[in-house]
Parts: sequence; C-alpha cells; structure tokens
Amino acid sequence: MATETAAAHGEEGGLVFHPMDQFIVKPLFGGTEVHWYTITNVTLWMALAVVAIFALMVLATSRRATIPSRGQSIAELAYGFIYKMVEDVAGKDAVGFFPYVMTLFMFIVFANFLGLIPMSFTTTSHFAVTIVLALCVFLTVTIYGLAKHGTKFLGLFWVTSAPLPLRPILAVIELISYFVRPVSHSIRLAGNVMAGHAVIKVFAGFAAIAVVSPVSILAITAMYGLEVLVAFIQAYVFTILTCVYLKDALHPSH
Repeated sequence: MATETAAAHGEEGGLVFHPMDQFIVKPLFGGTEVHWYTITNVTLWMALAVVAIFALMVLATSRRATIPSRGQSIAELAYGFIYKMVEDVAGKDAVGFFPYVMTLFMFIVFANFLGLIPMSFTTTSHFAVTIVLALCVFLTVTIYGLAKHGTKFLGLFWVTSAPLPLRPILAVIELISYFVRPVSHSIRLAGNVMAGHAVIKVFAGFAAIAVVSPVSILAITAMYGLEVLVAFIQAYVFTILTCVYLKDALHPSH
C-alpha cells in the first residue's frame, strides 16, 4: 500500500486526490500493456508473500527446539490455530483438507500484511486475485461433495426440516445462495481491504494541508492500526467460511 501524499494542485489551485491509483496494475519492466504473461507489481508482491511464508514455515522451523525461537513460536501458533479451526468447524473428517486451508490462510494474511508496508502493493485488494481463491474453494467443495456423496449431495439444497410446500421454494433460494458463494466470498475480502487502504490514502492527501495536517496524521495512525486488525480478521473470515463450506461438502443433508 502506497502511503505517500496523494495530493496535487490542479489547474484551479484545488487539491486533487487519487486514492485508487495505488491499486493500478503496472508492468515491472516497462511498457503500459498488461497481458496474462506480463510480470507486474501484483506478480512481485504475490511472490514476496510466498517467500515470506516459506521463510516462516520452513526456514524458521528448520532447527526446531524445545525452547522455540520467535519464528518457530509464530509458525506453531499459526499451525495450531488453523488446525483447531478446521477440526472445530468442519469436523475431524475434514482434517485431510488442513494443508489446503492452512495455505489459503497464510497466503491471505501475509498478502494483507505486506500490503501495509509503505510503497508496497496489496494483492488481495484486487477482485481478480480473490475470485480465483474463492473459485478454488467453491470447485474443491463442489467436486468433493459430488464425488463423495453423489446425488445425496443435492440434499444440501433440500430442507427436510421445512414444510413440504415450502421445500421447492427454499431449494431455489439455497441453490442461488450456493452459486453466489464465490462472489460474496471474494468481494468481502477485496472490498474490505481496498476500502481501508483508500481511506488511508485520502487522509494522507489531507496531510499536505498545514491546518489539518495534525488531525490527518492522527487519522492515518488510527486507520493504520485498524487496517492491521482488518488484515488478520479478513484472512480469518475467508478461512472460516472455507471450513463452513467444507462442512457442507462432508455433511450435505440438512
């Protein structure tokens, strides 16, 4: 996230803010056109997130000790936190999906935190990134549910506890809500991250005005602290929803 001052004097002397400029995808090696094979700032910061995860989960734990180092403590805490989440929410039979869920959580939380570094780029603010993550979850859950239960997986949409006349209506509602999952799953993450970063950029723009500069700096500090919390919460929400969807695939009947 770029936190530099986003204020410039326009032709009429007014301040012009461009809080959304920080989300522009740019090629790293010159040019203006972006193709599917172009190495961009998104590519760079996604790669850095993977490197950071490798450093924590592999390098920091390579010399495991009875008295753990800081890196080992954080890695073990993350491991235990996600393992317990999968077991508590989706059930013990979902533990086989733990590596996948753990990978999702670590990637999102590292991408969110790296995006808080000044002059960085927040990859999870882009719908193109979050929709891929959400679609992977959606397809995994759906394919596994159909493979494991066959036509019984359709019991997910048939609310047996409801009165019979209402069941067809509820089935349509359940079907629509099921296919909307990847959209809501992805927009929730991208929208929250983008909104917070945009607000910080606006406050940073007002910091150029001497009269309101102290207030703006205080607002930036408060928003930054909130964004640190949001960075973790959004990764947690995305992960716990993944566990809920896995539970539906494992136990589809209402």
